[in-house]
Amino acid sequence: MSEKGQPLSSPLFAPAYRASGLLLHVTSLPSPYGIGDVGPAALSWIDRLAQAGQSWWQMLPLGPTGYGNSPYQSLSSFAGNGLLISPDWLIEDELLRASDCQARTFPQYKIDYSAVIPFKHGLFERAWANFRAGARADLRPAYEQFRVDQAHWLEDYALFRALKIRFGGAYYLEWPAELVQRQAAALDQVRSEQTDQIDEVCFAQFCCSAKANGSKRTLTEKV
Repeated sequence: MSEKGQPLSSPLFAPAYRASGLLLHVTSLPSPYGIGDVGPAALSWIDRLAQAGQSWWQMLPLGPTGYGNSPYQSLSSFAGNGLLISPDWLIEDELLRASDCQARTFPQYKIDYSAVIPFKHGLFERAWANFRAGARADLRPAYEQFRVDQAHWLEDYALFRALKIRFGGAYYLEWPAELVQRQAAALDQVRSEQTDQIDEVCFAQFCCSAKANGSKRTLTEKV
């Protein structure tokens, strides 16, 4: 309400605007990989919503989860959840082979995170290794530009994730004091020692972004 007691109107919508939609987290979409992702199934879902006359898809936060698997316990306001990277698009982009993704079967109606997390992480580590070895070299300039454009949050986030892995997922206040206090020399040493892990985290965020797969397949163009 305004100070004069009049209802506030959003400049985005006309006063008589009405619309409907559905609430569904991306992880609930069907997938042969154990968890829904931002891939072909998500685009198909948007098409089905449109065909049903729906205007909105409320999908809940898509950030990386830290303590438990709730989408509301994200480690970052900017980063995407690497579990939502589509293996189908990694195959299409020639960073994975179809045979890389056929080693596991998963429950049809629930997410078994204890199985999904190592499986998806293993797939992405292979995609990263292929990219680092020269696969899809044409994506390298876009990846480097992404790091420059998003450096205000990406570099610290990648360092944080590398440290989380280094210390077995421990709460950051349990890390060595010089890291908790962000002493420059200690941080520089970690950056030097874990360069590849940091680069991999940055590449994961690149793959979570629209730039990784080209504008033609992004969800934002279809919503």
